[in-house]
Amino acid sequence: MSRWMPRWPMPRSLFGRLVLVLTLGLIVAQSLSATLSFLERDRAIADIISRRLAQRVADDVRVLDSIRPAQRPRVAAILSGRRWRIQTGVAPPSPDSAGRAPSALAPDSPLAAFAGHLRARLGADTPIHVAAGPAPPRPAWWTRVLWHRHPHYPPVTIDLRLADGHWVRVESRFPRREPPWPSRLLIQLGVLLVAVLLLAMVAVTWVTRPLSLLAKAARDLGRDIHRPPLPESGPSEVRRAAQAFNAMQGRLVQYIDSRTQLFTAISHDLKTPLTRLRLRAEMLDDPELQEKIVRDLGEMESMVSASLDFLRGLNSQEAPRPLDINALLGSLADDAVELGQDVSVSGRAHGPYPARAQALKRCLANLIDNALRYGGAARIAVEDSAEALVLRIADDGPGIPEAELGRVFDPFYRVEGSRNRASGGTGLGLAIARGIVEAHGGRLVLANREGGGLVATLTLPRRD
Repeated sequence: MSRWMPRWPMPRSLFGRLVLVLTLGLIVAQSLSATLSFLERDRAIADIISRRLAQRVADDVRVLDSIRPAQRPRVAAILSGRRWRIQTGVAPPSPDSAGRAPSALAPDSPLAAFAGHLRARLGADTPIHVAAGPAPPRPAWWTRVLWHRHPHYPPVTIDLRLADGHWVRVESRFPRREPPWPSRLLIQLGVLLVAVLLLAMVAVTWVTRPLSLLAKAARDLGRDIHRPPLPESGPSEVRRAAQAFNAMQGRLVQYIDSRTQLFTAISHDLKTPLTRLRLRAEMLDDPELQEKIVRDLGEMESMVSASLDFLRGLNSQEAPRPLDINALLGSLADDAVELGQDVSVSGRAHGPYPARAQALKRCLANLIDNALRYGGAARIAVEDSAEALVLRIADDGPGIPEAELGRVFDPFYRVEGSRNRASGGTGLGLAIARGIVEAHGGRLVLANREGGGLVATLTLPRRD
């Protein structure tokens, strides 16, 4: 049975779930409160009507009891009305088929309560028989709520014996226990529900706002490891979370700084032996061996420099500022064209982009250099919108096997074939580029083009 039950969509945010729980709780509480209030009100109203009806019957009986029997029919006609009919000189009621007394009623019935009120006014010695006829159909609930249409009353027959032994019959309508719904009370409950919900939404927003700030800080931490620490204020739970986050950020900064310092020291220490090796290689008599050693030394120096660039990109403290993307791409393309390389730019950015200028320039230069090195050309397409700035750099090379597209972003990883060490590179260009893009909150994706070639799609969000 459970698999056929509908699954209602749940809000994904903590704010939505808290508001939903509070809303359902308030609705259930208000419904139970309204139900109890209606039941108590119905009992009170039914008792009041029953007492008023008993008082009227008692007053009429006293009037008839105080006059002569010959005058009673005329007075009874005067006392009768559209829903109130009095008959005099009727026969006394007879016991039912089970032999019970005609006045025996269920103790918890409205008629029993009415008979009790009537005996209290006429005396316990007055014989009274109360009976109710079949009730007419009730009006629909919406007619009672919207148009205040009262339910029809069932007919009631009341037989009483006067002091001289004559019997009197009163025919009327006894009200139902359920009077019309109080629309004003429902409106008040609705207004109260809305007011409490608004206050609950404000309270939930106040409670969940620190979580939103923590999520934003975690997102910004991936872009700028040196972002300002979170304020350690608010409730104790929020303060502890902020303290833990700030401590984590401090440890990350310390780790990256120590690693950068380590590689910087290694690079500095390697320069001296590399320089000596290069000098000794120049003194070799074998040109072929000399060329091989010089090439290996150049590759080592390139790897050291690329590693430092990679670490500088992770540890960059450059502040974002509005950058003219069109001017930057035009400058990179002009520099490449002056060197006889095939680079073109199509499309334009609609406005400046807030970026770390040097880091983004290094990223684009790496991607253009890869396209020229492995594809012979670099065609840059610019697409700009209110949501994101998209740059596509395509080449005409052999592309990359689909299984390798995700691994080429790993540091020092090179694809076999045309994209290997013999063609240059250290395997850090794409890793540096992706780190810079992610530091800007964007993403870098590689894909093979139909008809050959590779396209690098760089997406930079214009909105957080």
